[in-house]
Amino acid sequence: MHNTINFLGRLYYPSKVVCVGRNYVEHIKELNNQVPEQPVIFIKPNSSISDVLNSFHQEPLHYEGELAFLYLEGRFAAVAFGLDLTKRALQSELKSKGLPWERAKSFNESALFSDFVSFDDISALSLSLDVNGETRQQGGVDLMLCCPEALLTDISSFIDLVDGDIVMTGTPAGVGVVDARTYYVGKVLENDKVLIEKTWLSN
Repeated sequence: MHNTINFLGRLYYPSKVVCVGRNYVEHIKELNNQVPEQPVIFIKPNSSISDVLNSFHQEPLHYEGELAFLYLEGRFAAVAFGLDLTKRALQSELKSKGLPWERAKSFNESALFSDFVSFDDISALSLSLDVNGETRQQGGVDLMLCCPEALLTDISSFIDLVDGDIVMTGTPAGVGVVDARTYYVGKVLENDKVLIEKTWLSN
C-alpha cells in the first residue's frame, strides 16, 4: 500500500521525497556544518510519509519544518508545510564516520505534510512552526541558498522526477527535539497570507 498526499481533493502517490539539506545559512551554523558548494540531496521513500508525529523512533526525534513542493508536469505545482523528522544523534554519528544519512533520515513515518495548495509567487513563500504556541522556526525562499527553481534544475540533472513526487527544500534555524504530547502548528505563507495550516499532536 502506498502513502498518499492531497492536492485539490485528489490523492497523489509520491514515488519518493527528495530532500535538500543545508539550504539556510543560520541552520548550517546551528549544527556547525559547512556551507555546501552544491545542494546536499538525500531521498526518503514513500514509506516515510505519515500523518503521525512521533517523538521517538529508536531514539528521540528532532523536527525540521520545511517548504515542500509537489512536482507535476515538469514544475512545482503546489506547496505544503512539511516536517522532516531526524534521528540527530544517529545522524551525527554517521556524519562523523563519513557514512550516508539514510538510517537517520529515511525511516518509516519520518516525513509529514499538510495538504498541498496552489500559490502565485514562489519567491514570496515562507513558513513558520509554532510549538505549543511559541514560534520556533521562520524562514522562506528569500533566505534559501538555492531557490526552488534552481533546486528543481539541479535535481532534474541527475534524478528523474515523476508526477506526485515531493521536494523538501531545507529547514531554517530553530530545529529541536520533538516533545511528546505537544502541539506543533506549521504554516505556509505567501507574503503575509496564510495559504495552509496544519496541526499535529505528537505521540
